[in-house]
Amino acid sequence: MDVKLHINASEEKMKQAIAHLDESLAHIRAGKANTRIIDGVMVEYYGSHVQISNVATVSTPDAKTITITPWERPMIQVIERALMNSEVGITPENNGEMIILRIPPLTEERRKSLVKQSKEEAERAKVSVRNARRDANDALKKMIKEGLPEDMEKDAEAQVQKKHDIYIKQVDDLYAAKEREIMTV
Repeated sequence: MDVKLHINASEEKMKQAIAHLDESLAHIRAGKANTRIIDGVMVEYYGSHVQISNVATVSTPDAKTITITPWERPMIQVIERALMNSEVGITPENNGEMIILRIPPLTEERRKSLVKQSKEEAERAKVSVRNARRDANDALKKMIKEGLPEDMEKDAEAQVQKKHDIYIKQVDDLYAAKEREIMTV
């Protein structure tokens, strides 16, 4: 029946909120080299905008360094310019063959700021999960007016609530892991 449809739709929205949170937290620099911090940086390549990873090899030789080796030498300046204009906040070093990003150590103040930013992302994800639950519950209440028995609606609401609780816990776990990563010196 349509009840399962609403439950599955709400779960799908909750999964999307978790995926978005995971992506958002990956872009928050935690003092360690992580290639995902440059995922959002786009470069011009033959008339279209693509991610750096589509035109270069991106790697982390150690915990404090990211290297970007373009597949075509002229792309070095384009990638360097894109990194300088981005919100990554790290000045690239160009040695003629590759671009090196050295991750500076974070100050205590900056760590607290990043934790606060992570918490805001987690709160946005929780709101999305709650909105998915509310939308499913509203749809189920409308189905009562269309002839759905109340006990089936209550059971469906309970299932939605269980899924909600699972995804809220995932949000809390992702945030806690990111907070530990940021605050670890």
